[in-house]
Amino acid sequence: MKFIRFAALVLAATAVPAHADTLVDNVQGMSIDREGKVTRFTGIWIDDDGRVKQLLDRKDKRPRAKYGIDAQGAVVIPGLVDSHLHMMELGFGALTLDLTQTRSLAEALARIREYAAAHPDRKWIIGRGWNQETWGLGRFPTAADLDAAVSDRPVLLARVDGHAQWANSAALAAAGISAQTADPAGGRIERLAGSRAPAGVLVDNAMQLAERAMPAPRPDDYDVALAKAQQILLSRGITAAADMGTTIEAWQSYRRAGDDGWLRVRIMAYAAGVPAMELIAGPRPTPWLYADKLRMAGVKLYLDGALGSRGAWLKAPYADDPRNTGLPLLTGTQLRNLMSRAALDQFQVAVHAIGDAGNAEALNAIEELSETYKGDRRWRIEHVQVVDPADIARFGRNGVIASMQPVHQTSDRLMAEARLGPARLAGTYAWRSIDAAGAPLAFGSDAPVEAPDPFAGMAAAISRTGPDGQPFGGWMPGETVRREAALASYTAQGAFAGFGETRFGELKPGLRADFVIIDRDPMLATPQDLRAAKVLQTWVGGERVYVAGDKAGERQEGR
Repeated sequence: MKFIRFAALVLAATAVPAHADTLVDNVQGMSIDREGKVTRFTGIWIDDDGRVKQLLDRKDKRPRAKYGIDAQGAVVIPGLVDSHLHMMELGFGALTLDLTQTRSLAEALARIREYAAAHPDRKWIIGRGWNQETWGLGRFPTAADLDAAVSDRPVLLARVDGHAQWANSAALAAAGISAQTADPAGGRIERLAGSRAPAGVLVDNAMQLAERAMPAPRPDDYDVALAKAQQILLSRGITAAADMGTTIEAWQSYRRAGDDGWLRVRIMAYAAGVPAMELIAGPRPTPWLYADKLRMAGVKLYLDGALGSRGAWLKAPYADDPRNTGLPLLTGTQLRNLMSRAALDQFQVAVHAIGDAGNAEALNAIEELSETYKGDRRWRIEHVQVVDPADIARFGRNGVIASMQPVHQTSDRLMAEARLGPARLAGTYAWRSIDAAGAPLAFGSDAPVEAPDPFAGMAAAISRTGPDGQPFGGWMPGETVRREAALASYTAQGAFAGFGETRFGELKPGLRADFVIIDRDPMLATPQDLRAAKVLQTWVGGERVYVAGDKAGERQEGR
């Protein structure tokens, strides 16, 4: 196909004040609604409040706007919505030790050793991204492995999925974790074979034992992390995001950014549990703040762990660990009490459930509580990776939003086969079946677990293949979705999933003028070409906040 290329465009050089009466013309524009209906246009007129005033066809008379931009035939799509990420973890992860690209234990240890040598002043070495599956290790790494790289100070490294921590002996000692330390509820301390001595990996709630011993980040650290996260997101065309697990420290950073005028990405904040919800928002959801840039109206609850650390709660034992069915992090009573407490005060509930038992229990709770809590609740289940096929219809029947991450399927395919065995693969990453059942699909990345790249996500959703094009024909290709459904799940459906659809998510009169200028048409590009899509500009509320290659422009995304 023909890609649209333009380098130093007039577009990049034209100075456009924030919230100005602006016409962006000569575009190949498209918007899409929740049902996947595409609207094409050739010009977008933005009012002084940063909203879409009019979408123009080629035949329409052009208005006399204060500012005019000729986009030279560029493709324009709505600003993209990531429906599940971790904003601060994304920023901090980009600023600390990153092991996501390592392909062996030896390579990881060399990277850790190098990082520690480059940062002799850091009392703790903190990082993330290890994955024993991609290392071909066949086991969890150990404290002894890590001691071989760094032994003079604590090292604590999060697994790629964020559901396990790898600690060296100094970190275990600093946290007081020993053979006498019991597994906490909803957590597991990996032990050395034939012993109760900690092996060096802490799973799910056991992670808190070590995290409590870490030095707490300062407010400035949070602000730097937020600035970095925004820069990353805007460079990929993401203009709004659901922040899953917002803490009081993160919320305060968002408020500082809003007060000081450098909050760029729209944040739909979901509190890290009911206590954080009550502390941050009080007795009711907050209003939309800073011209629809920030709101807390939901709470994130963890029901189980992850497949990679064998913490996802399954109905039957793991195929590669026959004595283990995962870790339910809440009892049925605890889950219902927490959901009820949030729903009572009109907060939206998002339940993390990965395993088939976890998803079934989340659906059970939603069905029971829906008898009491009526109205537009928009119950959400996050991840929905493994579902008993018998439970899929319940998503549609109860209007449950399935918040899913397409790239998880392409990244986890081989691991999922090992964890579940072939007989249980039906119902895994079942996007089309859930969509066909009538449930809203909202797509995201789970960043920093995966890179926040909606184009890679769309490519995965329409092909069920990875960046290498494998497996040929797609993995369980019957679960692909149409291009329109994929784009809608990253735009209009994402806004709907966070109660933002009357403010953003589509390009139509009255909504915020959030849009992205890209170098190819997502309705025409092959999956491989879609993964290579380049964001040329990102606009939020009628303000251009990112220009590719413009270092000065990229700095403004921060502070």
